[in-house]
Amino acid sequence: MSRLGLVVASLAIGPALCACSLVQSSPAAPAPLPAVHIEPAALLRHIEMLASDAFDGRKPGTQGEVLTVEYLIDTFKRHGLAPGNPDGSYVQEVPLTGITSETTISLAIGAERIGWQAKRDFVGGSELRRPLIRVQESELVFVGYGVVAPEYGWDDYKGVDLRGKTVVVLMDDPQVPDPADARRLDPSMFKGDVKTYYSTRDHKLEAAMPRGAIARITVHETARAGGTPFSAYTNEDGREAFTLRDDIAPQFDADLVIPVERARELFRRAGHDLDALRERARHKDFTPVALGVRLDAEVRNTLRELRSHNVVARVEGRDPKLKGEVVLYTAHWDHFGRDPALNGDPIYHGALDNASGVAAVLEIARSYANLPEPPARSVLFIATTAEEAGLLGARHYAAHPLVPLARTLVDLNLDIINVWGRTADVQITGWGESDMDTLAMDVAAAQGKRVVPDQAPELGLYYRQDAFEFARAGVPSLYVRSGVDFIGKPPGYRREKVGAYIANDYHQVTDTVRADWDLAGGAEQAEFAFAIGWRLAQGAPFPQWRPGTEFKARRDAMLGNVR
Repeated sequence: MSRLGLVVASLAIGPALCACSLVQSSPAAPAPLPAVHIEPAALLRHIEMLASDAFDGRKPGTQGEVLTVEYLIDTFKRHGLAPGNPDGSYVQEVPLTGITSETTISLAIGAERIGWQAKRDFVGGSELRRPLIRVQESELVFVGYGVVAPEYGWDDYKGVDLRGKTVVVLMDDPQVPDPADARRLDPSMFKGDVKTYYSTRDHKLEAAMPRGAIARITVHETARAGGTPFSAYTNEDGREAFTLRDDIAPQFDADLVIPVERARELFRRAGHDLDALRERARHKDFTPVALGVRLDAEVRNTLRELRSHNVVARVEGRDPKLKGEVVLYTAHWDHFGRDPALNGDPIYHGALDNASGVAAVLEIARSYANLPEPPARSVLFIATTAEEAGLLGARHYAAHPLVPLARTLVDLNLDIINVWGRTADVQITGWGESDMDTLAMDVAAAQGKRVVPDQAPELGLYYRQDAFEFARAGVPSLYVRSGVDFIGKPPGYRREKVGAYIANDYHQVTDTVRADWDLAGGAEQAEFAFAIGWRLAQGAPFPQWRPGTEFKARRDAMLGNVR
């Protein structure tokens, strides 16, 4: 999972919510599912291989990538899948630039000069593909949540001129209080507790840069970051990051994150109260506040050009009229490589994140290839690169699809599968966004399970994994996740297992294969994902976004032009 999609979000702990009352099941009896059984042992073999020392942490642009891509291609071939690229290959090239930033900053309040230390007081750098970037005497302006949302009548900028200035922004959507109960969020504004696209760093960049801002300082708050402490950012600061080489989207000269304690201290020294301003920012009448602070920053970037790869394979549909339409399955193959500075094991093995999701996609692909006859539509399997760097492989595919997105029904993404045993349910992130909810319920019922929606929608996980890049391009997408109700286990079992993984292993060298894993639940999760895709590939109608979702207009226009 992406470093932006911190694991507390991906594996949020919470009570199971039955979704059965949310959507009525389809009145028509669904076609019987083919008898497909995915072996836990087969999943384990893939994970053990991909997470082994030999693959060296699967970092893009290294020998680890070479070995990973070779393994994936060989496996797809052995399973009998055709090349997924129309050029006859199993790869889609993804041009990347590697950027390693070394950043120094200081701030001035009147005649007072404040020096901040990297990894203690701030993290960040610049994604500009230049070796040296300087920000000089840039005024800091607090812009609240940094959101512009016309449909909610919300504008945090109010026409303020930000040319050459640095915006200071809060994480998350605007936390608008419910007029009936100030302890809750207003459900009519930004979906209440559910994160929207307006909470993302992408939106806040898109809102600030056209107004002239040249730098950004994001105030980190653990509660707003899904429970992830600032130390999780410092652990990754200074590592090589990646950008898409052909991405022409503008970037800040400097993009920094600071802990809320440091922000509170800075505001106080400048004569402001952060908590009072944050409260003002919860209301529509908020206006930006010049802080009387100036930023000087110097970013030295070490740049590396490389060509990474999405690995793509295909099962060709049998129906001449429908085989040009596809169902997508995705999982990212990349991880963080190695860190020679670490004592002991220097390799980030990435067993759960995300050798496990890749294993599931490989076995789903095998299941399709072994069917007595292929489905009516084609099925495309994509192992994406550079997800940990910001969903870059998926973003590149969405911008350069191998099958037109107007002929792509859905993306089903798998990232960190269940290794702790069977569950009575399946959890879906993306629930309530499209009419696939009914299909998911039907499939789950056929497997003797129920569907539960995302148990922590306030964490915004939908925007932090590969399915989001397809969604914002218009393709309905689901992230198929582990259930929450573990069969035969005590109530605290999931909390114990997930909590230990979060605390000890996520994005650490200790994310390795464990002797006590039980992949029976992961196998059933993969079978569930297979069944959803199979139903769609058999000729079901194109899924549609529900009214009010951020992505519906793009999909409607896309299908209106083609179908």
